[in-house]
Amino acid sequence: MTTVELAGSGRARFTGTAEGDMGHGGAPVGDVAAEVAERRRAVVDLPWTWLRQVHGDTVVRVERPGAGAGTTADACVTAEAGCALAVLTADCAPVVLSSPEGVLGAAHAGWAGLVAGVLERTVETMAAMGATTISAVVGPCIRPECYRFGDDDLAGVARRLGADVRARDASGAPALDLVAGARAVLHRSGVVTVADVGSCTACAPGWYSWRARGERERQAVVVWR
Repeated sequence: MTTVELAGSGRARFTGTAEGDMGHGGAPVGDVAAEVAERRRAVVDLPWTWLRQVHGDTVVRVERPGAGAGTTADACVTAEAGCALAVLTADCAPVVLSSPEGVLGAAHAGWAGLVAGVLERTVETMAAMGATTISAVVGPCIRPECYRFGDDDLAGVARRLGADVRARDASGAPALDLVAGARAVLHRSGVVTVADVGSCTACAPGWYSWRARGERERQAVVVWR
């Protein structure tokens, strides 16, 4: 588990395989399996606002601890202390955002979500809630050396996000640089600094990966203050 200190007294924790599956465990909509809830409490003992992610651009405003849990969305934002915002990943990029005013955000950013505008909507929502100078951290996700991408799809993503997303995988085939795409969108949206945890979920040990191994488990990033 990696812990990062954020602006405005915020903190973010990125879990991995050592902390176990943070997905909802096949529980009914709006609920979480008991063993998953226990693992989540061991990471951050606050009510989690977790999302049913669909690679879209919907952002949930969280005004009290645990509000919006189980909502169909791909990002959440709060200005309140004691609210734990979480997104789940197994190759997509988890992005946490913070401001000196204590406005925090968490976004699930795969290539489809980036194209849909999830990061732009997250930054806009934070600004509407009082954030001024926004910083971001990109967590563990699949990296271009492991992310072969079809030429036509890559061209479409590059038209939306910029040429920096074009890369090559370990064999030299066309690949997508997900972090470069996130960084480009964040900078265009006015985010002043973008840090990167720098780990590949597909080839580095300690992470779940759907693309590399077909794993159904999920790691989490949770952000709170």
